[in-house]
Amino acid sequence: MAVATKQEVEVRMPRLGESVTEATITRWLKQEGERVEADEPLVEIATDKVDSEVPAPVSGILKKRLFDEGASVEVGKPFAIIEVESAVQQAESPAPTPAAATTDNGQSPAIQSTAPTPPSDGQNASAQAEGSTPATTPHPATDGQTSGGARFYSPVVLRIAQEHGISMEELARIPGTGIGGRVTKKDILRYLAQRQTQVQATTTTATPPAQTPPQQPQPQPQVQAVAPPPEPASPATTTPQKHTPPETEPPAPAISTGLEEIIEMDRVRQLIAQHMIEAKRTAAHVTSFAEADVTRLVQWRERWKEPFRQREGFPLTYTPIFVELLVQALKAFPRLNASVDGNRIILKKYYNIGIAVALPDGNLIVPVVKNADQYNLVGLARVIYDLAERARKKALKPDEIEGGTFTLTNIGSFGSLMGTPIIPMPQVAILATGAIKKRVVVIEGPDGDTIGIRHIMYLSLSYDHRIIDGALAGAFLRHYVSLLENFDVNKTI
Repeated sequence: MAVATKQEVEVRMPRLGESVTEATITRWLKQEGERVEADEPLVEIATDKVDSEVPAPVSGILKKRLFDEGASVEVGKPFAIIEVESAVQQAESPAPTPAAATTDNGQSPAIQSTAPTPPSDGQNASAQAEGSTPATTPHPATDGQTSGGARFYSPVVLRIAQEHGISMEELARIPGTGIGGRVTKKDILRYLAQRQTQVQATTTTATPPAQTPPQQPQPQPQVQAVAPPPEPASPATTTPQKHTPPETEPPAPAISTGLEEIIEMDRVRQLIAQHMIEAKRTAAHVTSFAEADVTRLVQWRERWKEPFRQREGFPLTYTPIFVELLVQALKAFPRLNASVDGNRIILKKYYNIGIAVALPDGNLIVPVVKNADQYNLVGLARVIYDLAERARKKALKPDEIEGGTFTLTNIGSFGSLMGTPIIPMPQVAILATGAIKKRVVVIEGPDGDTIGIRHIMYLSLSYDHRIIDGALAGAFLRHYVSLLENFDVNKTI
């Protein structure tokens, strides 16, 4: 006998990155009382690492929104309640209540029943399990996918198009940066910003500015919005980003007041600032410097970079070499591959190396090479190139920006000689590699000193003085310099 039953399902805030303890609700995509389908975007959220749409874990009615837009919600905390109605088969003896759906590493919303669960058969249990499928599967035609293999559009993209009068033909011409060329929210926002800029330029050309009357030598400051204010951002990474946002996002609104221009910090920059301040407040930052003669390494790379490019299809940079040698140094000095928990020091026996990547919008993200010690140099080069490319497109997944044990930032790629990097908590150290420059130096040899031209690089090691003293940091730098200067020029790749 089939019996219709109702139960309430809590939707919890997913975990979206290491050290991220909360996320901000930027926009609700469903109203209370409105029906939502499983895997359909329910709400847009944002952290300093990724922007994302959180999908509904089950189909039902959005009964209650527990937080308003702009509110911050702790990871794992319920932020919505969905009422589910299902038909189940009445049995003589009730079956065990199914456990609440859980997730791996908290990357999808947790589901927890807040009402007694009726008896269910295997088919219903299977349907419930399918409710936790990631929201990367295209939905039916009602969600933007038309028949005949037409382009997929998410509900968010369709809503924005409708609000701004964009026809389906015009929408089809917008370049997409998502999976399979899918148009993401940031794609359409960027398109709208560009279209608005073109309209403003056309208007300015057609209507020359009015002349200032002679009796007014000092005109009043003219306030002009030079870019349309962006709507709340949502994807890369980040990536859970649908995991595919575009390379850039519409610029923050700027206001010109004559001799000054006021630009509001975007949300990502504000959160990065908060995390950097917290890191400086928590860790006792000290920075030590060292100089390395990397002539052998430079000569080796010059010999191999073109054959490598022809074979692999991408350039051979110094970063994978730095990472390979860094892992060797960390194995020799395990105190630098650690974290602090209260009065405890946690030494990591795995080597997850974060690689700082600058984004086109001026922000920064740190994808992580997991288990870097298990790759050879070619493997490291492939992984690092892939992570960096997807980072610039904001197409990283949440687990690709978390779990780091040590971070490397190559500030030399921007021409900087040295710097004082800030430790990304909860790590205890970060290494910056400066630009490689030719310099005239004294070369010590068995027959005396000579003067020669060598390739020199400066290293900057910032470390947490709570557990790392200057002597240990200096020993680590000397060991790493030795690995760089004695690089095997006969190494094949």
